[in-house]
Amino acid sequence: MDRPKKSGPLAKTKWQLQKAKAQFSEVFRRARSEGPQLVTRQEKEAVVILPAEEFERLLARSRQPQSLVQFFADSPLARVKLNLKRKPDFGRKIKL
Repeated sequence: MDRPKKSGPLAKTKWQLQKAKAQFSEVFRRARSEGPQLVTRQEKEAVVILPAEEFERLLARSRQPQSLVQFFADSPLARVKLNLKRKPDFGRKIKL
């Protein structure tokens, strides 16, 4: 049995589409135990198979708050007291 190719900065395992279809159980097992598995078609990266937990983590990370107001309200800095008072600036005196 020849091993799937390793490639990329994360050393993900790369599978050709036909081989991935024929050995789907192995692709599934490796995705669970080793991490994301790349499936290619005609030498181009096409899809990545990854564990459902990792997919959920990526989804949660990409979700945006409903609004900018909600984003700031949920911020850990929302309860920080800031002193926003400042001295009035009347400009500088210049000779004409």
